[in-house]
Amino acid sequence: MTLLRTTAADPRFDQPESLVEQLLEQMLFATGSRAGPAEQKSWLRSLPALAAELREADLCDVEMLLEYRMPLTSQRADVVLAGVHPDSGAPSYVVVELKQWSAAYAFEEDSNLVDVPGMPGGPKLNPILQVRGYCDYISDFARALEDQPDALAGVAYLHNAVDPALVADLRRVPITTSGQLFTAAERDGFQRFLRSRLASSSGRASADLLLKSHAAPSRQLLKVAADEVKNRSQFHLLGNQQLAVDLVLHQVEQARVSDSKRVIVVSGGPGSGKSVIALELLGELARQGRSVIHATGSRSFTQTLRKVAGHRAPRVQKLFKYFNQFMAAEVNGLDVLIMDEAHRIRETSVDRYTRAEFRTGRPQIDELIDAARVPVFLLDEHQVVRPGEMGSLSQITGFAKSRGLEVIHVPIDAQFRCGGSEEYLQWVQRLLGLDETNGPVTWSPDPAFAIEIVDSPWELERRLEEKMADGYSARMTAGYCWPWSDPTKDGELIADVSVGDWARPWNVKGDRRVGDAPPAAMWATVEGGFGQVGCIYTAQGFEYDWNGVIIGPDLLWRDDGFITDRGANRDPDFKNSTKVSDLRFDRLVRNVYKVLLTRGMVGTVIYATDPETRDALHRLVGRDES
Repeated sequence: MTLLRTTAADPRFDQPESLVEQLLEQMLFATGSRAGPAEQKSWLRSLPALAAELREADLCDVEMLLEYRMPLTSQRADVVLAGVHPDSGAPSYVVVELKQWSAAYAFEEDSNLVDVPGMPGGPKLNPILQVRGYCDYISDFARALEDQPDALAGVAYLHNAVDPALVADLRRVPITTSGQLFTAAERDGFQRFLRSRLASSSGRASADLLLKSHAAPSRQLLKVAADEVKNRSQFHLLGNQQLAVDLVLHQVEQARVSDSKRVIVVSGGPGSGKSVIALELLGELARQGRSVIHATGSRSFTQTLRKVAGHRAPRVQKLFKYFNQFMAAEVNGLDVLIMDEAHRIRETSVDRYTRAEFRTGRPQIDELIDAARVPVFLLDEHQVVRPGEMGSLSQITGFAKSRGLEVIHVPIDAQFRCGGSEEYLQWVQRLLGLDETNGPVTWSPDPAFAIEIVDSPWELERRLEEKMADGYSARMTAGYCWPWSDPTKDGELIADVSVGDWARPWNVKGDRRVGDAPPAAMWATVEGGFGQVGCIYTAQGFEYDWNGVIIGPDLLWRDDGFITDRGANRDPDFKNSTKVSDLRFDRLVRNVYKVLLTRGMVGTVIYATDPETRDALHRLVGRDES
């Protein structure tokens, strides 16, 4: 959890080049990547400056945890100082954020954000808030510290700031024990602060305690989560939804009593309430004081859940993780791990940031099952849309049974999306050839849900705009059949999705708003998303009242059913025919359109770029359907 563990007495601080080389070696080994020039420069200049302060403060035996990685996240703190408190003798820690800044000013009168002259990349987070966030996170997830509220302190040290007036704006945020700030002109005060938190004795035992700490949500965090989730307005649970919740709660208690482990799989189609079940479980287990975390494989979905479930209590957002964050998790360290959208589980968790020691080829599902006494998978098998996704019922069941674990399967059939129309879901499944026993059929009008087939993207957009004028929410989506360009240098999205004289841009690629267009994770849920066309990766997991779908040339109606055209698809994940066979491609594309066609709560408007496909859809739906 730390790149390098040392003390201020380390002679490498007098030869910082050798210290940087050691850190580079450790980072390459741990993450498989090399630190950039800016980070190397920071190590070279900032770490010796901190070591010098510790020496002058007679704190040479305090342990220095350099580049400390916090539990269950890739975030790293510059340094954590580990020692004993001079008054109580209890373990004591100081999280240090090191900055080379000589000046910093509030960004547009907002002291939470700061401009740093000469530093590229736009405004920065106030380092007082940055280090306070680190302290809060460690307190919430390092179980060894949860009963020691005074164990943690945080400080930002600006060792190049010789004129405090040039960084005065930083102090416009509240100063607390977990968020202090000192400059080079305040070295005496900085040293007094360090001596008030750390004794001049060995910090080895304290460092061991932190580094070996069990990683799980603290009781305090769970209490906050329980209150926050409880206050959310939710659907009433029906039938097997309530059964799923009750069954998981029962298994958690059984696991505690008998020291046993079981795997639960909850399966259901789009809109069947899986995420409602997940949040209900999170809230109830938190109220019981159980250690529980919610995880998904979707950045968009996770960020939205963080925003919704932690609206009034930002700490709750830390309970929402990603599937690839459990490589180093303690076996059965959690009571429950709730895996929403489990059909997005990957073959492995390895990416370019993965530490070398974890590049073992271990299946991601193995990591997730190991992480909790009761792992809960919530999935829809027909939403596997990317190569390498492994979250089917048969795959999870087979893997669990190979481990000698009993699997409990709970199917849920209640329907909240698509107007509650089970008939529409079945019609889509048969239309796309995903029902192995029944082929496409003519749509029988259902008062609970509307389908419209239109003859141009202009008409599709106009119909959705009319629905929005009536107070409904709406979004446009399309199959991945067009290129996806980066914004221009002027910050304009390029209208890549073009059909004849109609063209619109894809949703934003990244995490920042571009003009009026929201970031990718917020496309489906915040104002401004209608002007772009959503792709499968931003639409999956979300819903809106009216759903516009453009069926691209990768899905064509010929004779009595759909065929797929690999050459018309632009998804880079599908390009490699060795990794993704033609048969696998065919299934994935059908699943993609199944997801796109089932996002609507009230109705769906469909346009197909291929004339023969449009004609077939008109025959199946009827030209007057509205």
